[in-house]
Amino acid sequence: MKGRLSHSWQADFKQAKLIQEELAKNVKISKLTSTVKNIAGFDVSYLKSEDLLIGGMVVMNLPSLEVIATRIQTSPISFPYVPGYLSFREAPVLLDLISKYRKKIDLFIFDGHGLAHPRGLGIAAHIGVLIDKPSLGCAKKKLVGAFNPPALRRGATSDLIYQGKTIGKVVRTKTGIKPVFVSVGHRTDLQQGVEVILSCCRNYRLPEPLRQAHQLVTAWRKEYAESRIRKTN
Repeated sequence: MKGRLSHSWQADFKQAKLIQEELAKNVKISKLTSTVKNIAGFDVSYLKSEDLLIGGMVVMNLPSLEVIATRIQTSPISFPYVPGYLSFREAPVLLDLISKYRKKIDLFIFDGHGLAHPRGLGIAAHIGVLIDKPSLGCAKKKLVGAFNPPALRRGATSDLIYQGKTIGKVVRTKTGIKPVFVSVGHRTDLQQGVEVILSCCRNYRLPEPLRQAHQLVTAWRKEYAESRIRKTN
């Protein structure tokens, strides 16, 4: 996916850091200008025996959460796993997934962070800026920052603070269950982001687009591994 802000993914850590710092200047925090009708969630799994990345996308309608489309894409692993540089490992395969559906999706949700990142450019912000579309990060664990636990009831929130700034919200999506970490990726604001995430959470901790994307890649990985075993027997 080419664009004004596109860059090479073949980077060392020094180059990757500079790319993040430059792209972070292009993140826009703004209210959504139109109703979100189609929302996409993404997840990436790994098949270590094959050095393979498996990217999954699930597109849903809001508010019904009816599944509109699912898609799988695979790619060789070309960047090591290092906290803070997740996008250099996973974004290329996700951008391949997005390319066909970019204009049909109103909001993109990623299993990772947006602004809640040491350089303000987690995977949700990185991809959001590159495709210039509204995006959110919804992570299971924090990367940076400090917070007080939100109340135990569903919908309770607390601020995620880093270097004196609010970089995200800690959101209780299910009563008595561990919270998730929501942050702006691009062209959204934090309050709307929290509202969207809660609207996508029904009976589980994770929003449905992310939960079902995880199920999609997990099932594909299992089937792929089993088929490889059958071929060798």
